[in-house]
Amino acid sequence: MNRTIETLESEVRSYSRSFPKVFARAEGSELFDRQGRAYLDFFAGAGALNYGHNNRHLQAPLLNYIEAGGVTHSLDMATEAKCNFLERFAALVLGPRDLDYKTMFPGPTGTNSVEAALKLARKVTGRAKVASFTRGFHGMTLGSLATTGNAGKRHGAGLALGGVDRMPFDGYLGEDVDTLDYVERLLDDPSSGVDAPAAFIVETVQGEGGVNLASPAWLRRLADLAHRHAALLIIDDVQVGCGRTGPFFSFETLGVEPDIVCLSKSLSGYGLPFALTLFRPQLDVWKPGEHNGTFRGNNLAFVTATAALDRYWRDDALTRAVDRKAELVRQRLGAIAERFDAEVRGRGLIWGLDFGSRAAVAGLASREAFGRGLLIETSGAHDEVLKLLPPLTITEAELERGLDIIGEVVASAIARGDGRTSKRKPDRERRRVEQPKPELAVQP
Repeated sequence: MNRTIETLESEVRSYSRSFPKVFARAEGSELFDRQGRAYLDFFAGAGALNYGHNNRHLQAPLLNYIEAGGVTHSLDMATEAKCNFLERFAALVLGPRDLDYKTMFPGPTGTNSVEAALKLARKVTGRAKVASFTRGFHGMTLGSLATTGNAGKRHGAGLALGGVDRMPFDGYLGEDVDTLDYVERLLDDPSSGVDAPAAFIVETVQGEGGVNLASPAWLRRLADLAHRHAALLIIDDVQVGCGRTGPFFSFETLGVEPDIVCLSKSLSGYGLPFALTLFRPQLDVWKPGEHNGTFRGNNLAFVTATAALDRYWRDDALTRAVDRKAELVRQRLGAIAERFDAEVRGRGLIWGLDFGSRAAVAGLASREAFGRGLLIETSGAHDEVLKLLPPLTITEAELERGLDIIGEVVASAIARGDGRTSKRKPDRERRRVEQPKPELAVQP
């Protein structure tokens, strides 16, 4: 660990402990440390770098804008960069998907987007409670943190977090249980003690929660349930939007159209802070300045986001590339899972290898992978899932190289841990893989 970091930075730091190197530069799918060693990136800024590091197609417009003296900070004043982004976002994302949303700039990060969504839902409905789901992650400020499942994160608040009813996510009670039966029973029973919420907030893929997938049928039923109880449906697409699952929005092939959408992370395309909250026009009941923030007008991010839309979302080439790479990952991870008695699930280019009761295996594999030049993190309630989150623009050769390392380090971690023959306890999350393949095809 670098001495400067150890002595001067707060103990709250985390990723510098997981990846204890000082990085000097980055390009594409690789980071380079001070000594020039390359590290293949299967972490991608926790999903903030879908188009890779220092993408030249986004870098050139940004440098040109800065050199020309373009406006950098403007609160929510109108600027050329902002107008260009709004026009391109409407033309290339919302229009082709027939989505009629107003666009709000809530502040620079994902938690800002969620806070705005929760506040708006409560304002529109006049209800105080929202419903979130087990193992969900929605941010670290108090409102979004209240909807987050992870106990360690919530306890960091130092006070009780209220205003939320927690519901079981799809598969949480086992493969044969539809958890919405429980939710529906609570809401239909006036003596359950659970009132209809202002909104349901949900991730279609729970990234931090262990790469848990909500099925299309479950999401459609949730949307119907919300509508029947006059509640709003908020989809948090902060980590799995912007192409992470293939299409721009993770929900657009699942048969649901949320009332509110939260976006951030890879929205700027270049790792610059940028977030949006999208909502149906009839929900736009804000008074001027009722929700604001100093850094909600990041013009540099407008520039790179617009360039990303122009480069990657004028057609479906990126989506088709993600689909091809997803199939490669599915097959390779399936073979590893079969060999080492693990479970694999994912969509697009977010995948998890779940080691269940052998949670230490994931952590051992992550640490050894870093020693071999691969950045990869863990997720899940007990960090039992090895989570793959590479840039969408990664080459297939780089993807193969990273998957080779994963196979090696999992074998090593199993040998160092509880043995190759250990049997995992049944996991409460059902095994799911990307549609249309209902079963995992494992290749030897």
